[in-house]
Amino acid sequence: MILVTGASGHLGANLVRRLLADGHEVRVLVRAPGTAAPALAGLPVRRTVGDVRDPAAVEAAVEGCESVYHCAARVSTSARGSRDIHAVNVLGTRNVLDAARRHGVRRVVVTGSFSATGSTPGRASTERDLHYPSGPHTPYTRSKVLVEHECCKAAAQGLDVVVAVSTAIIGPHDYVPSRMGRVLLDFAHGRLFAYVPGGFEFVSVQDLVQGHLLAMERGLPGHKYLLSTEFRTVDQMMDLYAQVTGRRKPRLRMPAPAMGVLARLAEGPRSVLTPHREARFTPAAVRFLRSERRADCSLGREVLGYRPTDIATAVEQAYRCFANRGLVEPRGAARPARGPAGRRGPVVGAGPR
Repeated sequence: MILVTGASGHLGANLVRRLLADGHEVRVLVRAPGTAAPALAGLPVRRTVGDVRDPAAVEAAVEGCESVYHCAARVSTSARGSRDIHAVNVLGTRNVLDAARRHGVRRVVVTGSFSATGSTPGRASTERDLHYPSGPHTPYTRSKVLVEHECCKAAAQGLDVVVAVSTAIIGPHDYVPSRMGRVLLDFAHGRLFAYVPGGFEFVSVQDLVQGHLLAMERGLPGHKYLLSTEFRTVDQMMDLYAQVTGRRKPRLRMPAPAMGVLARLAEGPRSVLTPHREARFTPAAVRFLRSERRADCSLGREVLGYRPTDIATAVEQAYRCFANRGLVEPRGAARPARGPAGRRGPVVGAGPR
């Protein structure tokens, strides 16, 4: 039996499908009955109801499992919600690792974030680059650094745990949807009126799933592995979206410094008007894009045998999945005329997993 936490998320939904296809019995931890639909609709999985913040619920989910994929996380580029982010990401991870150790789980693979890996100017980041704690980090980034600390502590206590580090995910079975999924939907519906130049490491969700399986099978205990498909600029991603959707990319290419200022000015009003809605672009998202960080996945290639595919295929798969669910029109279908020019949509912004 294999436990997957965060099974309703983008990574989790794809990981569960791959495990089932490979013939495994899968148990998922869901917060409440029905909360994982439609991500798990029709799938032959065993469901345990509970929250990763509840040690007793996690204990019940882990019991009887041979291995665990801990994918659950609260992902955000906002400066708000720090206490909840810490509770879900850090304390939730501690609960999973503690329960796994008590129940003799063979191995736990924990999903990490590229934002928690340090950087050195002039070269791509590797697993050895230490996070610099005094920078302008988001609560999410700080929480994922602490997640890695929890994994190191658990490894020192004898648990076999490996960290599989995700970059920005794109691909099918994106039910929430993710930040990049929302950008693709906005693009397809003609609601994207501008974008910010920059670039980031993107990972096909299928590559990320494969990386997690390889980490479970071949990873060295207590180690982490960066998983990316390829670096792409935002301009290149907009070109891909245009090819897949048949729409023209936005004409307005806003300078990143100007967008950073607008994002900071919008934070105050947004916290009052839409306090529970995750912002489409934030100062942190703009910083991530401007940094144009690269990831060196050599360790994953050498130790795990990780062989990434390409982002163009992942974008095509994501669009096709949205079309199958009726969220966008199949490519080539007639589209209604655009609305009045004054009706504008969001600006594209990306962030780490």
